[in-house]
Amino acid sequence: LNERGSIVTIVSSLLAAYTPYYGIYPSTKAPVEHFTRAASKEFGERGISVNSVGPGPMNTPFFYGQETEESIAYNKAGAALGKYSKTGLTDIEDIAPLIRFLVTEGWWITGQTIFANGGYTTR
Repeated sequence: LNERGSIVTIVSSLLAAYTPYYGIYPSTKAPVEHFTRAASKEFGERGISVNSVGPGPMNTPFFYGQETEESIAYNKAGAALGKYSKTGLTDIEDIAPLIRFLVTEGWWITGQTIFANGGYTTR
């Protein structure tokens, strides 16, 4: 890994708040979030920023393949900005610019988890 580089891990917005239908999945992402914080300290002396992005439920085949109609409706209703989304869910176009920013101009941000989910898990 080059000095002054960037790492962005992908976690889940389910780390920010419990929601029905998901008990196990966020527990698989928690170690990644912890790695992100630890790596930001360890790699920081080399000028490497390390962050996590936690998308909300995403419009992907992975999402639809395991969901019931009830859980799809629940997830689409969960985001404050959902009615302005193309699909009612988080789209890749919502996440890619954030990641691009974090690995370019956003290099000073490190050790953070950014929940990009249209308000799905507003605290």
